[in-house]
Amino acid sequence: MTFPTRKETGYVLLGAALYLLLTGTCIGIRPEHIYLMGVFLALFFASKYTRKLSVALIPFMIFGASYDWMRLLPNYEVNPIDVKGLYETEKMLFGIQSDGTVLTPNEYFAIHNWKIMDFISGIFYLCWVPVPIMFGIWLYLKGKRNLYLRLALVFLLVNLIGFAGYYIHPAAPPWYVMLHGFEPILDTPGETAGLARFDIVTGLNIFSSIYSRNANVFAAIPSLHSAYMVIPLYYAIKGKCHPVIIGLFFFILVGIWFTAVYTAHHYLIDVILGIICALAGILLFEKVLLKLKWFHKFFNTYYGYIQ
Repeated sequence: MTFPTRKETGYVLLGAALYLLLTGTCIGIRPEHIYLMGVFLALFFASKYTRKLSVALIPFMIFGASYDWMRLLPNYEVNPIDVKGLYETEKMLFGIQSDGTVLTPNEYFAIHNWKIMDFISGIFYLCWVPVPIMFGIWLYLKGKRNLYLRLALVFLLVNLIGFAGYYIHPAAPPWYVMLHGFEPILDTPGETAGLARFDIVTGLNIFSSIYSRNANVFAAIPSLHSAYMVIPLYYAIKGKCHPVIIGLFFFILVGIWFTAVYTAHHYLIDVILGIICALAGILLFEKVLLKLKWFHKFFNTYYGYIQ
């Protein structure tokens, strides 16, 4: 067993302590904070192999912490919330004629929905974060660590671009208009919307539990749900993975896009902007950042450590 150096130990313990202290002071400690930090520290100190894995997972940990820390400064305190404008634009571009009136696709599916689709849609939506992370870990364990690191860093970059979008243009999701109309209510809690039908069909409280912890209700643009699966699909193609894996990722990708609209969590506009966000992140990373000397050096140093 190879122990970490004193320097490594000091950095990790100091970082963990600062994270827990600042999180506890600013937004409040929850059990998952303790659990995740405990897992990270256990991996870091268990062995040389798990230490490399723990460091490799840092981009995903930064993603989680960044999302959580948006509670500190709600986006509606930075810019006004778009409620009516987005709704009317969606209706103008993608409206569906139904019984003499025009409905948004979300409104149409709120009327026309099916139990089997409620179940399938819930399964799709449960894939949005786990599949990219599990695919990344699979790449890491298979020894494709250069490809893994690209995926992990692009995943983080796409999230940061998306989070910036939340602050640039705070926007209400479709379910908000259905429940509250066009007047912004700043303390609105998270809502399961159409995903509640999955909980009813299965008798579980999966989505009600997830959305009760939502850090930002007015974050419809861009749809990061729609962005995430673009990343593993791209790197599965780039890494020449088996066609079955590529096909499965494409199937999940389209399923999540449909579910976002079917369950009234996103407009089609949000989905399109989410796809653009993912493509922009991939392009920025592969064609710009990796061409910069300082970033290329950082990437090679990081890659060398987790090898």
